[in-house]
Amino acid sequence: MRSDPQHTSETAGTADGPRAAQVGVVVIGYNDRAHVGDAVRSALAQGPAVSEVVAVDDCSTDGSAELLERLAAGEPRLRVVRRAENSGGCGSPRNAGIDAVTTPYVMFLDSDDVLPPGAVDTLLTAATEAHAEITSGLCVRRELPSGREQPWQAPLYTARTVLARPSQRPRLVHDTLCVNKLYRTDFLREHGIRFPEGRFLYEDIVFTARVLAAGPRVALVPDQVYVWHVRRGAEQLSLSLDREHIDNWKARTEACALAYDILLGAGQKELARAARAKFLDHEVRMYARELGLRDTHYQRAWWTHTQEYLARYDAADWELNPGAPGRLLARVVLESPEPRDLSRLRELAARPARLLPPYARTPDGVPVWSADLPQVTLTPFLTRPAGLLPLTLDAELRPRARASQLRLRLHELYGRVAEAGPREMDVEWQSRDDDRTRGRTTVPLTPSDPESWSAELPVDLAALGAGTWDLRLTVRFADGAEREVTAHALAGDGRLRRRAVPSVRHGVLLVQPYATHSGALAVRVATGVQGALQVARGRLRRLLR
Repeated sequence: MRSDPQHTSETAGTADGPRAAQVGVVVIGYNDRAHVGDAVRSALAQGPAVSEVVAVDDCSTDGSAELLERLAAGEPRLRVVRRAENSGGCGSPRNAGIDAVTTPYVMFLDSDDVLPPGAVDTLLTAATEAHAEITSGLCVRRELPSGREQPWQAPLYTARTVLARPSQRPRLVHDTLCVNKLYRTDFLREHGIRFPEGRFLYEDIVFTARVLAAGPRVALVPDQVYVWHVRRGAEQLSLSLDREHIDNWKARTEACALAYDILLGAGQKELARAARAKFLDHEVRMYARELGLRDTHYQRAWWTHTQEYLARYDAADWELNPGAPGRLLARVVLESPEPRDLSRLRELAARPARLLPPYARTPDGVPVWSADLPQVTLTPFLTRPAGLLPLTLDAELRPRARASQLRLRLHELYGRVAEAGPREMDVEWQSRDDDRTRGRTTVPLTPSDPESWSAELPVDLAALGAGTWDLRLTVRFADGAEREVTAHALAGDGRLRRRAVPSVRHGVLLVQPYATHSGALAVRVATGVQGALQVARGRLRRLLR
């Protein structure tokens, strides 16, 4: 027996307890036959709290709908909604799901993702206890096939929290996902909250703005409630990962602009301001990291479009946290008629940010971006705590047969580094595959010239083992402050060349130091003859393509 959608949380309990049969999960998909079954099963496996799973097929041609119909034949809680025409996006299928559910609560699930065990119970318990219209939990991005997981917007989900209104936590605008949340169905319907229809990319951003604009009571839980699968090697990238064309950036700015207008129009000025700050810290930095990978036509189009968007910002937008990397990056774009300093902007957009030399000043001593762009000042760095400065630390890895060496050099930044007194640095290598760490050690930092400090240490590449390893560093200062950093990979003179290194443990190591998309040093290691042959075969396949 399904629950009345208008039944309130206070009276929705049954003999089975307050979590019985109150949630509808809307699963949307298009031509994703390989994964949609797993998504549906993960929703059904949530137990009796899930009264129904509504699978909306967006006119697939790969047999997805037929697969869903077969599953539904043996599962009374599963209903299939087949759209007659493909919408080209995610908004229309989700809206169809909102219309179809008959439960007091609804949540959304994409066909290539899954709900972890207990997710619905966790969200529903928090929602009923807090009388919340929206309940949100932690989403993790799981890279496939490696399985490496990264939490999404983790600072929001450190403890159980109840907010009477969203403006009590402006950072809510950073979590624009709709899938890690449980919604009161009647709340969405009473406020007419819908996703943009048709082929509208980044519909989550607009939907989230509409939700927050309605001023719901919000509950936050630190538990993992959603697994977002990231398949970068897929033949067809997801809409959010396919950023190669300028239309993607235009769609993203359109969604962000609409979100701002929605929040401002609802009188949520603080949230609207926070949404603009989030655009600088998240969107601008993410795309700037990749700008050097694009052709000249894309770079110019991106630069011009970004300038047009940033021209809407007022003085108050720029005054908020003026030393933040995203704001500095945006000011360079706004003040420069043509794309420039792309390598330097890429490193500033990294996380953590790195501000590469030169460290210019005006004739009267004001720190500026460069001598030919003095209108972009860097004065906030003169008072910013050392633990928040965009420090640059150069790194060079020299693979050798006996003892590979890592050379590190920390740059001065307008006298602030010397003022804080760099003393030592923690060094470790983190696996890209499973986050395990190796080679952790602490080395002293010694002055190498008036503008830098250096350290050198051996690296046991054989002990690292096969895989991709990122260099992680923590600089410690005399006053007790510390700063986690990644290192700028020095290139040129064959520094990033692949080398075969003899190894007592493995026979041979194939070592490839390289710069990541953000310019940080990482290293790929293949062990043994078989590992080297596997690398060679992979390279041959890429060449044949």
